[in-house]
Amino acid sequence: MGKLNVVVLRYLSRDDFRVLTAVEMGMKNHEIVPVSLLASIASLKHGGCNKILRELVKHKLLSYEHTKTVHGYRLNYGGYDYLALKTFCAREVLLSVGNQMGVGKESDIYIVANPEGEQYAMKLHRLGRTSFRNIKNQRDYHKNRKNISWLYLSRLSAMKEYAYMKVLYERGFPVPRPVDYNRHAVVMELINGYPMCQIRELQDPPGLYSEIMELIVKLANHGLIHGDFNEFNLMLDDTDHVTMIDFPQMVSTSHFNAEWYFDRDVKCIRDYFAKRYHYESELYPTFKDIRRSCCLDVEISASGFTKEMERDGELLHPAGPESEEEDDEDDDEEEEEEGDSENGEVQGVDMEEYKHVMLELDGLKLGETQTDSRDEAELVTEKKAGEHDGGGGGGGGEGEEEDQCPELLGLSAANREFKPFRDADSLLHLNEHRRRTDSEGTVGSVGSCSTIPPEVVRQKVRRQLGKQQKSAQRRRLQRGESSLQTKARRETDSVIKSSLECDSFWG
Repeated sequence: MGKLNVVVLRYLSRDDFRVLTAVEMGMKNHEIVPVSLLASIASLKHGGCNKILRELVKHKLLSYEHTKTVHGYRLNYGGYDYLALKTFCAREVLLSVGNQMGVGKESDIYIVANPEGEQYAMKLHRLGRTSFRNIKNQRDYHKNRKNISWLYLSRLSAMKEYAYMKVLYERGFPVPRPVDYNRHAVVMELINGYPMCQIRELQDPPGLYSEIMELIVKLANHGLIHGDFNEFNLMLDDTDHVTMIDFPQMVSTSHFNAEWYFDRDVKCIRDYFAKRYHYESELYPTFKDIRRSCCLDVEISASGFTKEMERDGELLHPAGPESEEEDDEDDDEEEEEEGDSENGEVQGVDMEEYKHVMLELDGLKLGETQTDSRDEAELVTEKKAGEHDGGGGGGGGEGEEEDQCPELLGLSAANREFKPFRDADSLLHLNEHRRRTDSEGTVGSVGSCSTIPPEVVRQKVRRQLGKQQKSAQRRRLQRGESSLQTKARRETDSVIKSSLECDSFWG
């Protein structure tokens, strides 16, 4: 989880991103994705896929891991960053990445710019750091799942933060303007200010204290509690105007610990003002002062919503800039439980989703590709309908001629008449060849005269294919797997040699 280095991004080819996306898709069902599955998903040859994988490992975008039973690759945060940045560039949201502004316990923040030169702030969620690994017990991202990757938790955290930021910005709350999000990255407005923890003096401490307490109460009246409302998540500009940041830990006022979270937020502000600005006030809000006027917690499915709300069907799931990418692992688990491999899937990996992600990385719009595919499907349907009507018999007449393409009628006769590249000798040879093929000897070749039983043919073909696959696997083994097999072979040889020496010693 080092710093973001985007130098290599400009040198990566389309095949590199195909392999990165294949690893991302394979990690939905595999902790370590084998090379054979990666080559199948990416539709690349085994040797070329290994070459790309070695380069990606060298640039620390993937990590090679091996156990006694499985050898494969795992996507790390470097490769995940590159996939998100490539998508932003394809959407023309970002053009350049600047310096790092801040490092949090679960995120990194960078300055970025769009093609017009406008600067934004990009937040990369980094869940899984050693200093903040208790998140599985503190938040309900994983719900009832026992095993879940940190990359997927970071993706859920970014999706929740974008949803909170979008709905709060639309309601007039002092939050940054959301721009876009993808995977674990959120692009937002760059606030011209400083964190409140870095400000030593205030022009009007009582006025700012009152404004912050009103903001806490306003959030609670809309059904939300920040949960981490402190001096590190409040930004102040030159006029001491407050801007609230960092929302993934928000909970609903219906949460069973809602009052405790609310009182903790209030206590954090009171203690900080007393310690830093030497201002104490006897007036502060309590949980009983909440007058609920809106249900934003239900609209964005905040943590702690009541089961009655869920039964009533009032939940509205957060929608990002492209709802097609919001795929849950619950759907993948249901597909695995069905056990039926549908068309377009490779070991539980949805190839349609893989194609959609690759189109997005290339900067193509999904609507255009869907329209083209729809037109092709309609054309194929019309052709099939024409063949069916023409060969069914009894239809006859003008209907058959309308179904067929008028440009293709009489094409064979036109080709016979217009042959400038053939001379008389070639035409004579062609006529003789046609007379030979029309002879009686070719009529008898329709039937099969094989005397070999079909079971023996299948066994020979299966044996030959097995030999070809084994030889190809030996040729295409990458350096890491080859060294492991060589090591195992040498250990076996040493064991055999030592056993032979012992036999000769004991006579």
